[in-house]
Amino acid sequence: MIFKRKREASSLTATVSELEAAVAARDGDRTGRAFTVMMNGVQSASVAEHVDSGPRLAALLPAFPPTGPRPMLAMAAGFCVERGADPVACAEPILDGVHQDLLDSLEFARRWTATGTAEDELPEPDAKIIDDALLARLGGDAYEATRLALAWCSVEEWQPPALAVLCRSAEVRRRLASALLPACRELAALQRHDLKCLAHALAVLDEEPFVVLHRPTGTGFEVRIGGIGDNFQLHTLLAHVLVGGGHVPGTKPSAESVRLATDPEPAQGRTRTVATGAFELLAPDGERIWNEGLPDDIPVVEGRRLLVLDEPEYRRSWNADRFFPHLPGTAELTRVLTEDETRTWFARTSPGTAIHRPT
Repeated sequence: MIFKRKREASSLTATVSELEAAVAARDGDRTGRAFTVMMNGVQSASVAEHVDSGPRLAALLPAFPPTGPRPMLAMAAGFCVERGADPVACAEPILDGVHQDLLDSLEFARRWTATGTAEDELPEPDAKIIDDALLARLGGDAYEATRLALAWCSVEEWQPPALAVLCRSAEVRRRLASALLPACRELAALQRHDLKCLAHALAVLDEEPFVVLHRPTGTGFEVRIGGIGDNFQLHTLLAHVLVGGGHVPGTKPSAESVRLATDPEPAQGRTRTVATGAFELLAPDGERIWNEGLPDDIPVVEGRRLLVLDEPEYRRSWNADRFFPHLPGTAELTRVLTEDETRTWFARTSPGTAIHRPT
């Protein structure tokens, strides 16, 4: 046949329309049926349908009750983003849902702790813990207690859709990430949820100016970074800019390790490329900045993040793959500091990191 048969009404676009109509009619049974059909079909839909459906699915999130399958709806919207839907159009409902579940999880922990003993550890986030005794312990009405318990058990499920929008849009990160980061870190500190990826994504810096001081040569630089997921990636890109640019001595990173840190196209699977450390990363007070940490860990001094580079204490190497495959990093040398400026910035560091010019 020359003309292809028109796509059946069970396409994702049609299913999302049915879901929207069911939600608008507040018909629970109809909504449940449409939701099931949508979840069964979202992965096999065309790219064009994903582009159309992502923002529409995200827009339905506020209409779904907190005790319903909202994380699954967010996952469907996030999957559409991974297949090409606009992350900016999908981000706010998804991240609002993440934020609410983070806050509800913290409230769950507060109530659990307030009604127990010092030895009474927080429970594992497993829906099997939810029973009448748990809800009674949380207090309040049953609906509220159920909402808090479900948030505690499902907050990790929000990570994939959150990462889908955060890792694909600097605008989303600049506009929405900072409001979520404190609650994410507070919940992660309770050590019952694995929120490392979410915390890293929320802390990514974009268009962030740094002052970088190289102690062995007594030189200083202004560097602007963006999209860097951890300090391994930062380390590689600083070596690329400063050593590779001929500004400080050392061994520049391989072209492949730089490509893996910066290429807009994500690597296809894990590589065996190794990056080697060129510096010791230090805070202004002389404390080590760990490669496992984040650029956001670097302290702000006089309105600028201030990083000191020294000779490495020992040889370090690591896999050069970036933490977020879909998030390319950037590091740009914007200016070499004058000697007077460099001395001024070194004066703001501790004696252990003070300027030391080679003789």
